[in-house]
Amino acid sequence: MIISGTQISRDLREEMRIQISSCLQSGMRPPCLAIILVGDNTASAKYVDNKLKAARLIGMEARLVHLPQMVSQEQLCQQITCLNADPKVDGIIVQLPLPEQLNTEQTIAAIAPHKDADGLHPLNEARLWRGQEGIRPCTPQGVLSLLDNAGITIDGKRVVVVGRGDLAGKPVAKMLLDRHATVTVAHSHTRNLSALCRQADILVSAAGQPLLITADCVKEGAAVIDVGISVQDAKLVGDVCFEEVEKKAAFVTPVPGGVGPMTIAMLLHNTLQCYFKQNKKTNTNQITENN
Repeated sequence: MIISGTQISRDLREEMRIQISSCLQSGMRPPCLAIILVGDNTASAKYVDNKLKAARLIGMEARLVHLPQMVSQEQLCQQITCLNADPKVDGIIVQLPLPEQLNTEQTIAAIAPHKDADGLHPLNEARLWRGQEGIRPCTPQGVLSLLDNAGITIDGKRVVVVGRGDLAGKPVAKMLLDRHATVTVAHSHTRNLSALCRQADILVSAAGQPLLITADCVKEGAAVIDVGISVQDAKLVGDVCFEEVEKKAAFVTPVPGGVGPMTIAMLLHNTLQCYFKQNKKTNTNQITENN
């Protein structure tokens, strides 16, 4: 079975559209996502455009804050501070990667934790690792949503995550562990990678190495989630040799059309949750003031 992130994300976005429509009919303002784009990187601009379109299609307000390539760290943080203070902005993200003169960690830390739609703020990261409620990073959330929507049980399963990056590998391993999977994280220093991967009921590859996972790495009947995306011979490819693995795995995600659309869906989901919490807080404050 090919797990279509395109179809699952479409269904999730339709559910969110209905929720937003209901809010608007009750007199509430629309939720708002603000995206900061620095410079004119073609790939980044395309990703941002896809996010803006997806947000607007479900009735969400989407603001683009486009800053020049040579913007200073102070100017960027000032812009983030303005968005933090704007009560009509619910979610904020800064499109990565940033130009060399800017500090990514400092930039992400400048975003108010309750508006951190990417789930990358240090406080939200700490909440993830401590098992506390908080905004979760979009790509790992998308992986778990794909598994859930495909009807794949996580509890008790042997999972191998290939890749230990801060954006995908590490957080998805922790989130799977929180769902009671037995998780092993493999990386560039792992010996006998294929033998280790063949032990997995669920194999998640987030290494960013094109066509790393061959049929020899996959257990018969396993579920294979391909988080990687690279350009090879002018084509988008994942970490997984799809044509080989499709014949052996019970479930597999394609690239493109797998985890990618789910990442955007989870960004919208996070923004909507920020919106609901913000409105709940506002209403509670109003009730307190009236009393």
